[in-house]
Amino acid sequence: MSDKREKTKKKSCSIGGQAVLEGVMMMGRTCMATAVRDPDGQIQVEARRLKTSPGVARASKIPFVRGIVNMVASLVRGTGTLMRSAAVYGEEEEAGRFEKWLAEKFKINLMSVVSTIAVCLGVVLAVALFLVLPNLAVSGLKEVFPSLTGSAWEYVILGVLKLAIFFAYLGLILLLKDIRRLYMYHGAEHKTITCYEKGLPLTVENVMKCSRLHARCGTSFLFIVIAVNILIISLVNWALGVASIENGVLQFLAKLGIEIVLLPVIAGVSYEILKFVAKFDNKFVLIFKAPGFFIQKVFTTREPDEQMAEVAIAAFEKVLEMDADPEMPETEFITGGILSQKLADTKKKFAECGIDESDAEWIYSIVLGIKRSELSAERVVTPAESKQIAAIVKERLSGRPLWYIIGDVDFCGCKIKVDERVLIPRPETEQLAEIAIKTVEEGDKVLDMCTGSGCLAIAIAKGCAGKNVSVTAADVSDAALMLAKENANYNSAVVHFIQTDLFENIRGRFNVIVCNPPYIRTEEITSLDREVKDFEPRIALDGGADGLDFYRRLAKEVNRYVARGGMLILEVGEDQAADVLRLFEKRDYAIVIKDLEGKDRFLKIAF
Repeated sequence: MSDKREKTKKKSCSIGGQAVLEGVMMMGRTCMATAVRDPDGQIQVEARRLKTSPGVARASKIPFVRGIVNMVASLVRGTGTLMRSAAVYGEEEEAGRFEKWLAEKFKINLMSVVSTIAVCLGVVLAVALFLVLPNLAVSGLKEVFPSLTGSAWEYVILGVLKLAIFFAYLGLILLLKDIRRLYMYHGAEHKTITCYEKGLPLTVENVMKCSRLHARCGTSFLFIVIAVNILIISLVNWALGVASIENGVLQFLAKLGIEIVLLPVIAGVSYEILKFVAKFDNKFVLIFKAPGFFIQKVFTTREPDEQMAEVAIAAFEKVLEMDADPEMPETEFITGGILSQKLADTKKKFAECGIDESDAEWIYSIVLGIKRSELSAERVVTPAESKQIAAIVKERLSGRPLWYIIGDVDFCGCKIKVDERVLIPRPETEQLAEIAIKTVEEGDKVLDMCTGSGCLAIAIAKGCAGKNVSVTAADVSDAALMLAKENANYNSAVVHFIQTDLFENIRGRFNVIVCNPPYIRTEEITSLDREVKDFEPRIALDGGADGLDFYRRLAKEVNRYVARGGMLILEVGEDQAADVLRLFEKRDYAIVIKDLEGKDRFLKIAF
């Protein structure tokens, strides 16, 4: 019984929120999180730490002043969040010249500029609707009914007009389908906060049972602002005798100026009233809450569906997690954007994690279907493309090699599938394949020892087409051979595969034996890049204490399997060529070939 009571014990909650396009924003003590259901039906969550200057932080704790600070901050933050949610749900358009110019010259994001303009326009609209329009209307009425001037009825009518405009505005925007859906998410926000405050587990079922009305709602704040505005403005105008100004234009400007000057005062007083009212839950205070609840019920909230509740819960839980863990990293929406900006951001992330920035170029090139040389061109990355890129980037940041993530790699014009069963082919091995192809003659039998993914055998088979060449590929790993066979079939290459430990199951002699064996010294493996040592098969890397174990075995047995006049072609470590040559005493001649970086990388040994 006590456990049950504990579970349903009411909790204090300072988390507030806002509905956004197809989602909900929640804000806690140290962070804000916005959850949006994207066009694919998935919930994306963007979480950011609240960054406040010391001065603003101090001001936000001062009674009456904090109302002004919070109102401005909410306006700016709310508009920005709405635009961020729209970026998730909408398609990006091609960047204009002006947007590119701002980004290049001033490092300004056009979205930030638009957000600022939207805030300014919102303020202008509010002033026009709720200050200018009702005062103009009253001025017109006084021309018709001069007896209104200076009377209490002037201020009563002004107050009624402000309330009428307010309710008319709420009613008109409710006709818009998108606004009605926004209000459903508003309801989901309230229900989620209420569910938490009741001490109930944050499940969709529990959230849906809760009320969609909440005392701390911003809608209630707006109503209080209008009510306080009517009261304070009426008293100040009366006290200053503004009605006695004979010139109608000057009187109108004086009233408008007073309203604008007193806006901060009105906001500060209204905020304190809202906080006071929200603390109590008795019949007396309910009188003050009732108008806000009425507006929420009739206008600004609608019953959400379960999917909307799920979105609100995701945002709320993210705030709880980040407030509890100051080290938890921020997250971002996966949105479209300008290619150069997104690529630069990805490169920065990779650089911070010690990942080669070229991997970022490869990712964008592959997903966008363009050459790496074309990445400098300005184009828009769509939300769908961004989602693909983000998934690859996330996995790459975990340490997994890029080409395992992509699933294949281009090798000598062939598409080679790769995963953790085999090594990822390197550029040096492509050079090894080219050397072998030039060496193979008409009717030759070729053996690729330690074939791994089969890339060498497949490249030789394809490169020697028309020479009546027989190609055999061997490896000790059954798993590697399985993938090698897939690659051969995919590339329509005729290759015979044998599972064997070196020459154990090999029969006959070969004109050309090509081999890229494991040659990394055992002690050096731990110092390799994470993506190599943690993901690529150790059996294909570890060459023993000095890296020469496999070459020793090869030197002892190769004479029985290489034809007279045949050739052994090897890839070796950059400092191993001389040591490996000394192992092959029974040879006619040998040459060393450098790789593209000028290092002794390949051996051609004739028998």
